[in-house]
Amino acid sequence: MVFKRRDPKTFPRAVLEFIWPRGGWARAFQYVKHRVRRLPDRPERIARGIWAGVFTTFTPFYGLHFLVAAVLATAMRGNIVASLMATFFGNPLTYVPIGVVSLQTGHWLLGTEMKEETERSFGGKFVDAGADLWLNLKHVWLSEPRDWTNLSIFYDEVFFPYLIGGIVPGIVSATVCYYLSVPVIRAYQKRRKGAIKAKFEALKAKAASKAAGAKPKID
Repeated sequence: MVFKRRDPKTFPRAVLEFIWPRGGWARAFQYVKHRVRRLPDRPERIARGIWAGVFTTFTPFYGLHFLVAAVLATAMRGNIVASLMATFFGNPLTYVPIGVVSLQTGHWLLGTEMKEETERSFGGKFVDAGADLWLNLKHVWLSEPRDWTNLSIFYDEVFFPYLIGGIVPGIVSATVCYYLSVPVIRAYQKRRKGAIKAKFEALKAKAASKAAGAKPKID
């Protein structure tokens, strides 16, 4: 096949690159920033997309962040591509602090307490809940007894507090990113438009000069 990779990516390699991409996260962020700034849309629409993507990273809908960000961006009349790229605000380096802050805020707002084991096994709680959900879904098809106890505990101790607690820090972080990105994108687009115009004028002058030099002389 024409587009087949010469070096097929194995599953362990894909996981490793998700945790630490080739070139490091600094290079990955630079790439995302470059692509966002070059989007052909108004700065305000792009910034609204960024707001939607950043806010989404503070929600517990892991695995559905692209979908949630796209829905929010559509509702806000923001740039959908920008919203998808902005979800990279949440990555293996930031998910744990985002999750802990959201959980602590949620439990504080709900008047409950976050147990120590919840904080220590934050990632494991999601993995265990996913495993229980998959197991129970299989039991539905096999008509076997189902146990939703662990999922109920997960909802009460993690998911619902995370959902409620992520709203405040999510809004704050997304709003900061919005107001920082608008002037940056506007300045970049203005500079890029000027560079393209200058290049066009140079090509136009070169073509005119070439045409004048090729004009036949009249005796």
